Amino acid sequence: MNAHAIFTVMMTLAIFAQCQNPQNNPTMTVNKSDNDPGTYRIERSEAEWKEMLDRQQFEILRKAGTERPYTGKYYNTSEEGIYYSAATGQPLFYSDTKFDSGCGWPSFFEPITPNAVYYRTDKSYGMIRTEVIDSGSGSHLGHVFNDGPPPTGLRYCMNSAALIFVPLGEEAPPKVKNYMEQHASDEELKAVSALVDRSQQ
Repeated sequence: MNAHAIFTVMMTLAIFAQCQNPQNNPTMTVNKSDNDPGTYRIERSEAEWKEMLDRQQFEILRKAGTERPYTGKYYNTSEEGIYYSAATGQPLFYSDTKFDSGCGWPSFFEPITPNAVYYRTDKSYGMIRTEVIDSGSGSHLGHVFNDGPPPTGLRYCMNSAALIFVPLGEEAPPKVKNYMEQHASDEELKAVSALVDRSQQ
C-alpha cells in the first residue's frame, strides 16, 4: 500500500471516529440490550442477496459496511414520508423523526415501531457500539448513540444505501409493496397508514 493510500485510509478512519463518536469515548453503548434472534421473517442466501442488491447496498446491508459521510443521498433530505429497509422494503423511520445531527449520515431519534429494528453489540474498530439491524432480515443499517435530541435522547445513525425513502403521496416501489402485502405486521400496517391519516387532518 503506497503512502497516499495509507493517508486516505487514516483520514477516513479519523472522520469516521469523530462523526460516530463526538465525545471521543471508546465506549458508545446505549441502553439497548442485544436482542438479535438470529432468525428472521425474510431469509435468503448470500448469493441471493448479492443478486438483488447493488454493490454498495450488499456491502453495507449484508457485510456491515459504512458509506463515507456526506455522500449518501438521504443525509440532507427533509421531505415528508417514510424510510424503508433497502433489503426488504420494511418500514423503519418516519421523516418527522429525522434530524440534522451534523455527522454526515441520515439520523433519526426513533424507529417507526419499537419492533422495526434489533440491536447487537459491535466491537469493531476498537470501539464498543450498538449496531442496528432491520428486524425483517437482520440486515445492517447503522448504529445508535445516546447523543440524540428529545424525546428519546437517541441518534440512529443510518446509511443512506441501507434505506429507501418514499415521499408522502408517491407510489411505493415493488420491494416496499411486496413487504407490506406479504410480511408486514399489524403494527407496521397501522404505522404506515397513520402517516397518511395525519397528513389528511
